[in-house]
Amino acid sequence: MTTQPIVELTEELKQKLTSVSTATITSQLQRLGYQNCFLSGLRPLAENQSMVGYAHTLRYLPARPDIADLMGFNAQKEAAEAIEPGEVLIIEARGESDAGTIGDIYALRAQYRGCVGVITDGALRDTPAIKALGMPVYHQASHAAVLSRLHSPLDHQVPIACAGVAVMPGDVIVGDGEGAVVIPAALVEEIAEASVAMEIREEFAIERVRAGGSTRDYFPLHKDKRPEYDAWLEERETSQNGPASNG
Repeated sequence: MTTQPIVELTEELKQKLTSVSTATITSQLQRLGYQNCFLSGLRPLAENQSMVGYAHTLRYLPARPDIADLMGFNAQKEAAEAIEPGEVLIIEARGESDAGTIGDIYALRAQYRGCVGVITDGALRDTPAIKALGMPVYHQASHAAVLSRLHSPLDHQVPIACAGVAVMPGDVIVGDGEGAVVIPAALVEEIAEASVAMEIREEFAIERVRAGGSTRDYFPLHKDKRPEYDAWLEERETSQNGPASNG
């Protein structure tokens, strides 16, 4: 399929995306009309995990014995062997959690090829072994049964629906300790900049509310408090960067 142009995930851009929360990113996407980008119902495999990468999609149909013969390949194996460095393997399993969708060997192979995370709206198999890989993973459940109990791998690098979210190959996925959010590639730079700015404003609000200030004044920022915020922001930037040099 033809995918939208992929934004270059520079180190600077990745740093911005991982410095903010998925809650902030989700708010900024909603501001632009993207109301359904957070992957609902999935939990992180490890505490405090962080992830950013391009979506490499994998789609499963309900189990049907002749799917592999009809397709001429096993899409799960194809995806594990085709994944590129910096990609996140994201699996559409229709929310079915009563069978595994990926086990430790395929996860290990994907990681070896440069995969930076795995997401499934179904279940993991070999969960302790996958956790030991140290790769960020988001999943609905764990289940010891192999995927053929419920699933037939159909294809990869096609549009999918994972955890209620439309995902295109090449979208950018950001994960943290709360969950994972999908950002359309064309919006990544705008969302990153707006999210960083939002968290700076929230830093100010938290500081003021902690000191006894009212949310009516500081969250969101009331126009009467804008001069106070601007002065705080200037002081913050000076403390971080040092005074400007006159040469």
